[in-house]
Amino acid sequence: MAIPRTQPSAYPAILSYGFRPFFLLGSLQAGLAILMWLPLYYGKLATLSLFVPVDWHIHELLFGYLTAVITGFLLTAIPNWTGRLPVQDFRLALLVSIWIAGRVAVFFSQETGWLLSAVIDCSFLVAVVVAAAAEIIAGRNWRNLKVLLPVATLLVANVLFHVEADFVGISDTSRRLGLGAVVILVMVIGGRIIPSFTRNWLVREKPGRLPTPFGRYDVGTIALSAAGLAAWTVYPEAKGTGVLLIAGAIFNAVRLARWAGTRTLSDPLLVILHIAFVFVPVGLLLTGLSAFAPETIPMAAGIHALAVGAIACMTLAVMTRATFGHTGRELRANSATCAVFGAIVIAAILRVAASMAPSYSIFLHVSAVLWVAAFVGYAVQFGGILMQPRLHARGKDAR
Repeated sequence: MAIPRTQPSAYPAILSYGFRPFFLLGSLQAGLAILMWLPLYYGKLATLSLFVPVDWHIHELLFGYLTAVITGFLLTAIPNWTGRLPVQDFRLALLVSIWIAGRVAVFFSQETGWLLSAVIDCSFLVAVVVAAAAEIIAGRNWRNLKVLLPVATLLVANVLFHVEADFVGISDTSRRLGLGAVVILVMVIGGRIIPSFTRNWLVREKPGRLPTPFGRYDVGTIALSAAGLAAWTVYPEAKGTGVLLIAGAIFNAVRLARWAGTRTLSDPLLVILHIAFVFVPVGLLLTGLSAFAPETIPMAAGIHALAVGAIACMTLAVMTRATFGHTGRELRANSATCAVFGAIVIAAILRVAASMAPSYSIFLHVSAVLWVAAFVGYAVQFGGILMQPRLHARGKDAR
């Protein structure tokens, strides 16, 4: 991890870098949203939202927790790409305030009305795209502008989500568009950092076979997968969609095998990145197969393999690694960190199992408990660290 570049400030340390407030808030939001989900699902609890319970559940994970984590990652990565100072202090506090306002507006949309709620909620991603693009352009780091395409797609999906929920009564196309955008982001970012981090560690700790660097095969695989996810967004049950997704699964599995993941078993911070990416081909495969055998393999199985497996595991892996590195701590997982990783991986497996065997509701309940334990566990373990100055900078102005 690069040493953070910051400027002297009178603001609290938590507002010195994007990962600090957004990783903490995102983890708490993820835990709270699932903690509330089962009571909502069984009708034991109600929100004041115009969204039906399942839409509130999907929205607050896709456009609540995930947008926070993605923003934290972008605002932390961009200074490394551009060499510029990070978005911090007042500008960062403003972004955090808009995100919080979006969560409140969605929860109380019966009071605010759907249009005002949508404007407040969607304004967050507008602000993020504008802020990130401005920094990338100012730093003349043109090649990384493409990273904002999935984020802009997520913004479009959020707008459509509000429209569908109000005029149709429930979201449909928008939820698949949003999930697909995040999966593509995982394939792009994961395809950069996993082989890079693995190579750096292997060169230092275990010389031998190294990961294949990002190249044309990766670009082609992402393009193929994106085509499949785009088709799935519009024609989720079409056989052609299934073929594209299955092909994407095969190519991503080969892609993962090229990264020498089996040589990293002694480092949990690396292993979890590879395990998280395993769920990309698994999710694409299950989603593709559901087009051919929906009674045997429901679409929900593939969706949850991607959402709980690929996305949630990857976000926790990246959040943990970035928190260690950017707060001046050694990149070494302790028992609490390993427990967080174990909880989210098992939660993903059980959630997929619950989708394929709905009569076994115990899978769903245990998965929910483990999800909450993983994200709250991250917040408990790292909350204090995120609010304190970087280790070597305590007593100084740097954060």
